[in-house]
Amino acid sequence: MKYTILLLLSILLVGIHSGCKDKEISAEEQAKIDDDIIKNYASENNLTLQSGPEGLYYIVEKAGTGTAHPTEASVTKVHYKGTLLEGGSVFDSSYGKAPFKFKLSQVIRGWQLGIPLMTKGEKTKFFIPSGLAYGKRGSGSIPPNAVLIFDIELINF
Repeated sequence: MKYTILLLLSILLVGIHSGCKDKEISAEEQAKIDDDIIKNYASENNLTLQSGPEGLYYIVEKAGTGTAHPTEASVTKVHYKGTLLEGGSVFDSSYGKAPFKFKLSQVIRGWQLGIPLMTKGEKTKFFIPSGLAYGKRGSGSIPPNAVLIFDIELINF
């Protein structure tokens, strides 16, 4: 009798766990989770973040020069370092290599929103929610739904 009850409870728990695993989080729910993660990180590290469009946050670490900003048509040249907010591991960097040249249409949405806020010579740290990066699919060493930090130095455009 004891074993039958334990067996039935085990089957019930496995069934409940399987049902929960299949529930997919909506983009809006993930955006809220990411926003909380970024705000908690900022609070724990005594950072004052500026908020940008669509849930992007940033800190200007070194002001640039001039008043011009890159546009969607600009061929932009930057140095960057990308890290995972959780764990802090670096997943990509242009430092030690040639600067990265691109058009904004070729990069993740977080860069498309953040880089036009910069001026030449500026260094900015961007906190990019997963929905503005690689989302639920992830990419390479970037896990699904990862919040990213990018240190970007705008060299030219």
